[in-house]
Amino acid sequence: MAGSEQDNFACKGDNSTTIPRSSVIAQLNDELRCRARDGQLAITSGIMDLGPRAVPAVLEAVRSFDQFSPNNNPYGERDFGALTVLGHRIFWKIDYYDRNLQFGSPDPADPAVTTRVLTIMLAGEY
Repeated sequence: MAGSEQDNFACKGDNSTTIPRSSVIAQLNDELRCRARDGQLAITSGIMDLGPRAVPAVLEAVRSFDQFSPNNNPYGERDFGALTVLGHRIFWKIDYYDRNLQFGSPDPADPAVTTRVLTIMLAGEY
């Protein structure tokens, strides 16, 4: 929804301060990526084929990823990362679906109508 009217939407925090919409989405994305909460995780066969020692290393690297910049995070949603783990180039991406996983979410800032899916893949699988 980048570039849409919803980009200007802001949410009210608990202390009645306005929180930018992208920050709300970023916080929800971090809950999934860092804490495995409020979403689903998909690991590709390429990651699984790296072996039983590599998979936990990849998961930890994704969980602890903090190298966000305007180049890889232009909308401030923290929904993508690229990193190298054990010599393998890894991509991770968070997508926003409706609760039935049939269509895109009508509002990624609203967890009541959104299912987040974190996909972790080898760069060559993208």
